[in-house]
Amino acid sequence: MNQKVTVQFPARAHARVAVLQKGLKDNFADVQVSVVDCPDLTKEPFTFPVKGICGKTRIAEVGGVPYLLPLVNKKKVYDLNKIAKEIKLPGAFILGAGAGPFQSLGFNSEFMPVIQTESEHKPPVNGSYFACINPEDGGCLLEKYSEKYHDHGCALLANLFASEGQPGKVIEVKAKRRNGKLNFVTCMRQTLEKHYGDKPVGMGGTFVIQKGKVKTHVMPREFSPCPLNSDEDVNNWLHFYEMKAPLICLPVFVSKDPGFDLRLEHTHCFSHHGEGGHYHHDTTPDIVEYLGYFSPAEFLYRIDQPKETHSFGRD
Repeated sequence: MNQKVTVQFPARAHARVAVLQKGLKDNFADVQVSVVDCPDLTKEPFTFPVKGICGKTRIAEVGGVPYLLPLVNKKKVYDLNKIAKEIKLPGAFILGAGAGPFQSLGFNSEFMPVIQTESEHKPPVNGSYFACINPEDGGCLLEKYSEKYHDHGCALLANLFASEGQPGKVIEVKAKRRNGKLNFVTCMRQTLEKHYGDKPVGMGGTFVIQKGKVKTHVMPREFSPCPLNSDEDVNNWLHFYEMKAPLICLPVFVSKDPGFDLRLEHTHCFSHHGEGGHYHHDTTPDIVEYLGYFSPAEFLYRIDQPKETHSFGRD
């Protein structure tokens, strides 16, 4: 795999609190940003295999949309245990958003990686989910990956936030009642871009949509046999849903692309009531409530960057 250590980020959490507070106030009626101890993420609603998202934090973008569109490249399959070693963090806790491992599933899906990868002393613990189209009724079908499959794969594209999975200080973000046009993640990312300019910074973590509903999509089980060459083509191919809270989201975002064809933000969500997919935005701005815990990334890794690229299919 073509791997580069591309960027060392400034990783001071405290410096971002005031920045995010100010930017989110332009988009939400009620905002509170602070530095807190990371809650125990093994508990509900998160049920992660580790307690925190701290320690040697890094973002990895693996593959990319050009391996899915216009036509799928089925040679692009990955293993999260190997990716952890590629980013020099064997045993890493990895979360994020990507395409499901069709090489194991036998079909295309949305993937929500939540995995403590293998280390010299511990086997991997896979808490990942995948969402696909239910062939019986066209609805969303969300399943826990490890209940049926025992590999640790993903495919085509993935935006990952990795850490040692340790407790520690994190940025807590509470935002209620959206009165602006930006979704929760885009608002944070654009706020950081505006403040830091050409100096890219990255963050990842988790947030819960506690109240309200959101627009999501799930990719079809079958890859498109016809080339998809525009956002319009892609949107006609995808299946869109309105999903209800509570939803546990796994965001990864970078304020600015330093020249490595990054997907600047990518968020998938899962739930304990059978819904999950790719998060777009809330559809109930008057009542929506977000509660998030984020950690600044220290490094950015770019793995298997597509040589030929395009700009569509990245919403």
